[in-house]
Amino acid sequence: MKKVILGISLGALAVAGAAIAAPGDGKPRADADGNGTVTRAEAQAQATAMFTRMDANKDGKIDAADRAARQSAMFDRIDTDKNGQISRAEFDAHHAAMGERRMGRMEHRGGMEGHEGRHGDHHGARGEGHGGGMMGGRMMGGGMMMADANKDNAVSQAEFTAAAMQRFDRADANKDGQVTQAERQAAREAMRQQMQQRRAATPPPPPAN
Repeated sequence: MKKVILGISLGALAVAGAAIAAPGDGKPRADADGNGTVTRAEAQAQATAMFTRMDANKDGKIDAADRAARQSAMFDRIDTDKNGQISRAEFDAHHAAMGERRMGRMEHRGGMEGHEGRHGDHHGARGEGHGGGMMGGRMMGGGMMMADANKDNAVSQAEFTAAAMQRFDRADANKDGQVTQAERQAAREAMRQQMQQRRAATPPPPPAN
């Protein structure tokens, strides 16, 4: 059970980081005014909204119960004939729909890149394009893993928001209360390097007998 709860906590923290950016369409999720820069207030508002969506049972925390609720909801979406079982046809249909949505996001991202090419001068002076993102779903290292401050195997809204703000403050290199595209890219590169170093330092598993 502890492993299940821990998985929920880390998944929640990863999403808290993703409040700053949405790599799928190249535009930061928290960028409410669409100017390519995320302010601290925008990041906090997005973290609050994301926590509300993830808190499936609305008990003010994200834990194993919320994971179970999301899994049940996912099962119900795939089980289109509502017979309590997922057939091969339903499984294939679900994955086909996921593929179509993924293609749609890729096409949209291509359109965004074209838009940036036409309007690059508008954002170029400040290095604030819409491309890239600071905290994708894989970025859940460092302080994000410590968001469960009271060690109760659940993440409260306050803990969730604090984790998101910690990641925001790390990316805000010049401490001006906003994160530009250049700062998001720098934070992402720094995290990638840290992950590579951790992988290199991890000993390989023992050979199977």
